[in-house]
Amino acid sequence: MTDPESPAPEVSNALILIRGAVGGTLMGLANLVPGISGGTMLLAAGVYPGFIAAIAEATTLRFKFRSMLLLGTIVATAALSILLFAGSVKALVVDHRWIMYSLFIGLTLGGIPLVWRMARPMSRSLLVSALVCFGLMVVMAVNGAGASGDGSRNYLLVFLAGLAASSAMILPGVSGGYLLLLLGQYESILGTVDQLKAGLLGDGAGAEPNLALILDAMHVVIPLGTGIVAGVVGVSNLLQWLLHRYEKATLGALLGLLFGAVVGLWPFQQAHPPQPDDVIKGRVVTLENVDSFEVDDWPVRFFEPNATEVASSLALVGLGLAGTLLIGRLGNPEDGDA
Repeated sequence: MTDPESPAPEVSNALILIRGAVGGTLMGLANLVPGISGGTMLLAAGVYPGFIAAIAEATTLRFKFRSMLLLGTIVATAALSILLFAGSVKALVVDHRWIMYSLFIGLTLGGIPLVWRMARPMSRSLLVSALVCFGLMVVMAVNGAGASGDGSRNYLLVFLAGLAASSAMILPGVSGGYLLLLLGQYESILGTVDQLKAGLLGDGAGAEPNLALILDAMHVVIPLGTGIVAGVVGVSNLLQWLLHRYEKATLGALLGLLFGAVVGLWPFQQAHPPQPDDVIKGRVVTLENVDSFEVDDWPVRFFEPNATEVASSLALVGLGLAGTLLIGRLGNPEDGDA
């Protein structure tokens, strides 16, 4: 893997802003969707090497204007796209789960060729690390199968979710949205981001910000943001070191994570109305309070699909795969430059 370099001197500041804004917007949307890697989106926009270089410079307190311009633009536009679209993506997942999961599977599989191009040729260390990480992902997926998200006020878990999700900003092929899904934090975090937007905008046009909603959202936003910052600073440097010292094993681990992610995205599952004696977010469901639970908190269970749903799912998998492969192709010419 080549060492990342800062943006070339001949690139104008205006072009840095444009490419950074495009890359940041795509990365923000990618972090909302399990299966899409934010790193892949930055590669597609051609700003990935400059982004990694800017992080390295910032963590060593070397602040160069052009690098900070690129980094600031990417971060700002990514945050804005997450704030604006978190609610819409969450609604799609809650209301059309099997459709979205089918698409997510294709998007996840599309990241495999991207990592394989960096990892080839096959070696023993690559194969062993891939198998180990695949096994770990399968175990985690099976243990979490059919479970609904919880722990929206578990600060440590939310911090860990931010730490894990930040890896998607560092390495292509790793989906932050999927890691949130696996940790049971995906829907609750997207809901909190949407709540924050509602609090900032108020109840309508010209309305005052709703301070109560904003403060309530901070219970998730602060530990999540802390985890993301810690992850970007710590994980980025750790992964760069691992790639430099143990490139084959590290890339093999990424391949194993990608293949294993598909297991946890089995599409044929849907939310079911809670029943008495179910426990949701620490509350026991009773006949008296059953109507008080939001749809996105309902327990998720598997179902047996019909032939039409199977065919539609396969078509959506193909669509997601084609989309990610196309983006990867645009962002990764044959010479490997991004």
